[in-house]
Amino acid sequence: MIKITLKDGATLDVEKGTTVLEVAKKISEGLARVMTCASVNGETKDLRYELTEDSTLNIYTFDNDLEGKKAYWHTTSHVMAQAIKRLFPDAKLAIGPSIDNGFYYDIDVGKPFSQEDLENIEKEMLAICKENLPIERFTLPRAEAIKLMEEKEEPYKVELINDLPEGEEISFYKQGDFTDLCAGPHVPSTGVIKAFKLMSSSGAYWRGSEKNKMLQRIYGISYPKKSELDEYINLLEEAKKRDHRKIGTELGLFAIMEEGPGFPFFLPKGMVLRNILEDYWRKIHVENGYVEVKTPIMLNEGLWHQSGHWEHYKDNMYTTTIDDVEFALKPMSCPGGMLVYKRDIHSYKDLPIRMSELGLVHRHEKSGQLSGLFRVRCFTQDDAHIFCLPSQIEKEIMTLIELIDKVYSLFGFKYTIELSTKPEDYMGSDDIWEIAENSLKNALEHANKEYKINEGDGAFYGPKIDFHVKDCLGREWQCGTIQLDFQMPERFDLTYIGEDGEKHRPVMLHRVIYGSIERFMGILIEHFAGAFPTWLSPVQVKILPISTEKHAEYAKEVKEKLTKAGLRVELDDRNEKIGYKIREAQVQKVPYMLVVGDKEKEEQTVGVRNRKDGDIGAMKVENFIEKIIKEVESKSL
Repeated sequence: MIKITLKDGATLDVEKGTTVLEVAKKISEGLARVMTCASVNGETKDLRYELTEDSTLNIYTFDNDLEGKKAYWHTTSHVMAQAIKRLFPDAKLAIGPSIDNGFYYDIDVGKPFSQEDLENIEKEMLAICKENLPIERFTLPRAEAIKLMEEKEEPYKVELINDLPEGEEISFYKQGDFTDLCAGPHVPSTGVIKAFKLMSSSGAYWRGSEKNKMLQRIYGISYPKKSELDEYINLLEEAKKRDHRKIGTELGLFAIMEEGPGFPFFLPKGMVLRNILEDYWRKIHVENGYVEVKTPIMLNEGLWHQSGHWEHYKDNMYTTTIDDVEFALKPMSCPGGMLVYKRDIHSYKDLPIRMSELGLVHRHEKSGQLSGLFRVRCFTQDDAHIFCLPSQIEKEIMTLIELIDKVYSLFGFKYTIELSTKPEDYMGSDDIWEIAENSLKNALEHANKEYKINEGDGAFYGPKIDFHVKDCLGREWQCGTIQLDFQMPERFDLTYIGEDGEKHRPVMLHRVIYGSIERFMGILIEHFAGAFPTWLSPVQVKILPISTEKHAEYAKEVKEKLTKAGLRVELDDRNEKIGYKIREAQVQKVPYMLVVGDKEKEEQTVGVRNRKDGDIGAMKVENFIEKIIKEVESKSL
């Protein structure tokens, strides 16, 4: 007998060789029906996996776990590949992974897939699911694996096998007449897949390299219930309406021009929104004991060697030569922050030093990856670098978590947390990494925050805590991060004088909250669909005279009063009908419209219209000002 320890700490004694599915059935027949895969001793396995030793077991379902969804989506990608091979026998298969929202498969085929092709593939997929083909896993030695894929005329699979390390298990999954090289996991049969949709088709270079052949990539999504698929499709339609690129253009917030791809232009109204975010950021940092610095956007090659960026990040950096010396535009602000710290001698009594910077950084992104404000080539990080004593690490991290929570709550965002651990390409010793990772874990646990481990996704100089905000559509965006760094202080020989009068090494925390001003603005645009709360809105009030000739002067008086009160106001004094002006103000998503005509002029009032509620009646100008200022100061959503 072997002992199986479940997620809640409960244990089961089972026969050696019992499968994961059989264990699930012992727990609950209902659980066994909905599970898609499991984690055994921290490794994702499918339901057929046989347990041969004492193990920890975490069972995943589609509804509750991303890993559970990915096994379902990965299986659907195989169903799609099987359908493609039936319809296009000469097609060559490359890779077909699950992703965070569905799956894709890259295929070498004679011509791009048309919409009709996608519809036919969907029909064939439906037939395969109705066949309810068992999905079976098997392994082969390297030579036999290569022979099998050569017989099936799958050159991309042969290349993948040849690239696997010697001794690595080579596994395949078979369903009916279709066999694919795959590590898994997969659900037990094609009949488990109930509802799916092929979303789009586009070109994709083999292995992401422009030097390789262009393949065709089909994206898709699947769900256990058609109602869930329909809900997802509706969500996508709503997301299209909220596309920040479309709304940003319509509201005159920003522009991406062909003269500067990836380098956004911020228009006057966009600058208002941006400045509100930056002013709030500065205010809360002063309140939390930060000092603000600004470091150059270009520094010489030697600094980037010292920081490690030249070796680990050079492909993403823009470089130039000045006076025969190589320089680089900064992709991150931290090395400049190091130089600021080193200017002075610091005592242990000075620490922690909390140093903030709105740093303009440049990173080279491929043109195909650029996307509005979400993926750009220059952006402003709301950086902070905290230099502290080792004994202060946990308290500082907990304070940062509180600050981040305060900011996200202001915008109505809920969030999830991930702890990202040591990547393959890292600096420093394993012992230091272990200390750093444990420090972050302890801080999260003492702050009573739930978190997931994201293995191998830390920065090259240290582990990090990532904050994923959830918008009104339930989409997650990675924004804030806290990175614990023992490496940079070592590389830059940072010191402080301790109580013993000797030099000691400080610990460094890197931190952003917005992530970048540009990307956070894009998220806000989509979250609010451009209908910003009054305190954020670039134009808070629009004054609409019924007759330009008769009411323009009174409208100007009202505008002057509101402007003096600190409100952002526009006057629409065009010679247009009032209904047209109201509709246009609604399209521009202005929170308040003030209609002025004969009656309002005579009674010194304004007819107040709210973006959401429509006409809310007449008010004295002073009363309206009092109302809207209260709304702005409370930062009401």
